[in-house]
Amino acid sequence: MGVEIERKFLLAGDGWRALVERSEPIAQGYLVGMGAIEGGHAKSSVRVRISGEQAWLNIKSATLGIERQEYEYPVPFADARHMLDTLADGVVEKVRHHVMLDGAHFEIDEFTGANAGLVVAEIELDAVDAAYPQPAWLGLEVSDLVRYYNVNLIDRPYRDWTPAEREGKENA
Repeated sequence: MGVEIERKFLLAGDGWRALVERSEPIAQGYLVGMGAIEGGHAKSSVRVRISGEQAWLNIKSATLGIERQEYEYPVPFADARHMLDTLADGVVEKVRHHVMLDGAHFEIDEFTGANAGLVVAEIELDAVDAAYPQPAWLGLEVSDLVRYYNVNLIDRPYRDWTPAEREGKENA
């Protein structure tokens, strides 16, 4: 069974930029979002993602928290492009920067378009309680705040958030 254990953070500075090993543009859209089925009770999201000339179909459980079921499969680029253009309700675009620090791989997503200004760092772990580096540029953890889930950035993009929501305040 595919399981992803991932923590997501706001950034507290730009110190990560000097550590970027590579960057890539990503476009992704949701064929089934977490709230799309039967009044918001979907058990999963289904996403198509394009990065460069590669494409994937991804299914992720609609559970909260840092541990979720996830399955990902390569698909032909032309099929993915067609799905994004005809089946997705919108597209999230971002540049993903890859940073290695003390043996840990951080993916830092810098969003564009309606989500411009949102920058988050993600780290995948082998266990829920696994240790990971905590550099000064790693800010507030927002793993449990659903507004930061990519699937929700289409219906309610970052540009529409209040200042309190942008700071990661839970009840904003």
